Amino acid sequence: MVGEVNVREKIWEYLMGHEVGIIGVCGIGGVGKTSVMKHIHNELLNEVGRFEKVVWVTVSHPLNVFRLQDHIARAMKKSLSDCWDELSRASRLMEAMKKVKYALILDDVWDKFTLHSIGIPEPTMENGCKIVITSRSIDVCNYLKCQVVKVPPLPEKDSLNLFLDKVGQDVLRIPKLEEILKLMVAECAGLPLAIVVIAGSMRGVQDISEWRNALRELRQCVVDTEKDSEDEIFNHLKFNYGRLPKNSSIQECFLYCSLYPEDWNIRRKDLIENWICEGTVQKLGNRREMHDKGNAILNRLLNCCLLEEAYGKACVKMHDVVRDMALRIKSTGPGRFMVKARMRLRKIPDEDEWNEDLDKGNEGLRQISECFFANMPLLKFLDLSNTGIEVLPNSICNLEYLTALILCRCKSLKRMPSLSKLKALKKLDLDGAGLREAPEGIEMLENLEYLDLSCPNLRVLPEGKISKLFRLQYQRKHPIFSTEIRGEEVARLEMLEWFEGTFYWVKDFSSFVSKLNPFGRPSHYFIEVGETGRYEEGHFYKFNNNDLPKQKDPTQLRTCALKYCEGIVCVVSLSSSSSTSLTVMNNLEVLTLKVLPDLRNVVKVEKTRALLAPTISLHIFSNLKQLRVYNCSKLKKLFPCELLQGQGLRNLELFELNYCWGMEEIIGWEEEEEGNQTTTPILITLPKLRILELEFLPELKRICPEKGVIVCESLNSINISFCPKVKRIPLCLGRENARPSLPTIKSIYISNPKEWWESLEWENPDDKIVLLPFLKYGEIWNNNTMETSVEIKYPYL
Repeated sequence: MVGEVNVREKIWEYLMGHEVGIIGVCGIGGVGKTSVMKHIHNELLNEVGRFEKVVWVTVSHPLNVFRLQDHIARAMKKSLSDCWDELSRASRLMEAMKKVKYALILDDVWDKFTLHSIGIPEPTMENGCKIVITSRSIDVCNYLKCQVVKVPPLPEKDSLNLFLDKVGQDVLRIPKLEEILKLMVAECAGLPLAIVVIAGSMRGVQDISEWRNALRELRQCVVDTEKDSEDEIFNHLKFNYGRLPKNSSIQECFLYCSLYPEDWNIRRKDLIENWICEGTVQKLGNRREMHDKGNAILNRLLNCCLLEEAYGKACVKMHDVVRDMALRIKSTGPGRFMVKARMRLRKIPDEDEWNEDLDKGNEGLRQISECFFANMPLLKFLDLSNTGIEVLPNSICNLEYLTALILCRCKSLKRMPSLSKLKALKKLDLDGAGLREAPEGIEMLENLEYLDLSCPNLRVLPEGKISKLFRLQYQRKHPIFSTEIRGEEVARLEMLEWFEGTFYWVKDFSSFVSKLNPFGRPSHYFIEVGETGRYEEGHFYKFNNNDLPKQKDPTQLRTCALKYCEGIVCVVSLSSSSSTSLTVMNNLEVLTLKVLPDLRNVVKVEKTRALLAPTISLHIFSNLKQLRVYNCSKLKKLFPCELLQGQGLRNLELFELNYCWGMEEIIGWEEEEEGNQTTTPILITLPKLRILELEFLPELKRICPEKGVIVCESLNSINISFCPKVKRIPLCLGRENARPSLPTIKSIYISNPKEWWESLEWENPDDKIVLLPFLKYGEIWNNNTMETSVEIKYPYL
């Protein structure tokens, strides 16, 4: 946008010059301050040598000094954990920052403060440091003695282009719409957030009469609103909120998101679960249907730009201005919210502050008085997650209407009163709680549908308790916490749809799969067998191939991890495996092989393979997306050439091979054919491979046979460390019939000497030159130690 470019150029001029140390980017909410600074931040990261550290911190309201100090300290790779007051923390931080030439961006500053109180050195011409703050308040900017840069509204042409970009250019094909569209854009007053949100609400609308009605409603929302005021942007956003269906639960689901702290990344799954417990997602036949409904609501809110995606698609978040609007809506009328987010509460708010809801996440809250719940007989939803409480008061037993009790990450929680009276309870979530014993009376919760007992200190579930929860739909005991679960008890839960847990004994796993109900439940499960989470060096779980029980429908298996197991020589043998077993391998998406001291073959192809159907044998691992192999010392060859010449591994995205000390060749011919095939050229295509990591493979000589070529058109990251005997990289980074104009590679990391890289042969010699700018070196491995100068961070998978 033209207006935005002008602002960016002015900020950049101040950052690169010597006269200005602190820059204040000022403007009303939704005008684009944060968007401008995101561009600046990315440009600073590419400005090699200008600053030693470029730090971004979202400050928000109210100012939390501890949190701000922690964010800056982490960026400086310093810890403040042993400093207990703001003054000592500020002193420690000041000492660290004085040694670094930094650019510090403080986004969304509301409150006045001094740099000294936080521990931030004053930028000077001598130290070359810079600070940029974004704020809605020019008073805050002046208090910090900023050089103010105001972000103006977008010009008319830019506003129209942004609106069309979000609503879709095809709307211009609708007769007589162009004039209405321009009038609607004009009502947005050049505010990018308003333009994006309103355009999102009109996406897909083809009826001219609906556009005219929307324009009328928008004008009603913004009538008599003072220009350049906070009310202006709120009324634009309220228009979009008003267009959500009023006869459904979508509006309530949207408002619920404002209970989370500002700029919070909200996990989709957790949000939908809370909607279900609150009743904002209607009760349907089963939990999967309710999650489908919740995802549909979330997608509707994302499509109309009232929510944003975060961390890929795993999370959503609310723009801070949108959240302010939602809290305004809930500040009046029934069901009002009281939100005390990130205020480090140490006690429950005074009685006169209470409305109907209290936000969660106060680690300083350690005690709740016994009489606290006495006056809340109708309480339905209680979430005390992330608090420091040690004991729940006995008055919780009288909450007869309570449907959800959530105590996630209450690490100090040691004791709970009996839950036997909570007959209405449908959800009990103790993920990460400090309990050592299962809550008393849990077997009496006859309406319980959701149970998470992932407590790291909880080792045994008393026999006979779980099987009495006959309405249970979701049961989770995180596999990293090894609580002994009896398979026969779990198998009795006929309504169970989702199960995660660890069976300590193979017999319990066998009992579980042999007695599963005939209705296909659970439809989702994640199971580990053995001493998960209790591994010690040299300790293995004895596991023979004969121990694996026969499953009723093994073709549904998607994730498989074999870890710390003796006795496993081969994962798949094409000479002995049944067609069902091969189909299981075809459907598998994630495979992890870790510390298997007897493993000699992942896939064994023998002469008798000719007896097998070729369509089965050549499609093994055809859906595999992630493959990790760690510390399998007897493996010399990973895959036969036949497998990869078929459809095998065509969907592989991530491949990690580490600490396999005997590995000589990753892809090769079988021994009986090796002599006849050494000169045979082979072409292997891995079209979706994005991450390739080969580490600590001292005997690795070849990645594939001498005449082999591996086509990887999507590869982003290569890490080859401590593989000194590798002489050739057989990777072709283009398509099978054409090379790309630019490589997809973003990072190549090696820890071997520079001379090793220079001596490498590439399938295409030009690749080594083209990819040189992406190359990063680490330290040399010496005396059995290894230090690296570069941290590799993989993209979200």
